[in-house]
Amino acid sequence: MADVVARGAALAACLLALTGCGSRVAGTPRPLQVTELERELVAGYFTDLNDAGAQGDAEQRDLLRDTQHPDFVDEGCELPSGTIRVQPTMSTLRLDPTWTPPGEDEHPRGVVLVVAVTLTVLQDGAEVGSQIGSQHVVLLNGKAYGFAPCVN
Repeated sequence: MADVVARGAALAACLLALTGCGSRVAGTPRPLQVTELERELVAGYFTDLNDAGAQGDAEQRDLLRDTQHPDFVDEGCELPSGTIRVQPTMSTLRLDPTWTPPGEDEHPRGVVLVVAVTLTVLQDGAEVGSQIGSQHVVLLNGKAYGFAPCVN
């Protein structure tokens, strides 16, 4: 019996000694959050998109082409005539690290964020349709990139 007690005491002493070997990191664990800079880049992307749309079809198409994610430049689509106006609900902006574009196997390079948007289609300045959905924006090398609306 004394042998069992001695073994138990030795095991307890070893376990107690091992618990002191682990490193401890100070702080409170929190989920990753969108930074203010990331928020500004995303808001700027939508401002630029809407400003280009206010200038006309060609200007907005040029902007969509210029801001298409560099790994998906061949994934664009032929937009119908007219322009789009996209109003993001910035309070819904969040990281989306597992998203992949439809039909793709890999996550785009960069920080992927998603935000709820109201998208309005305009033809000759008149609203012809509106829908609520989500839009992905990727931040890469300090620039916001999107995906042509039909890819999102």
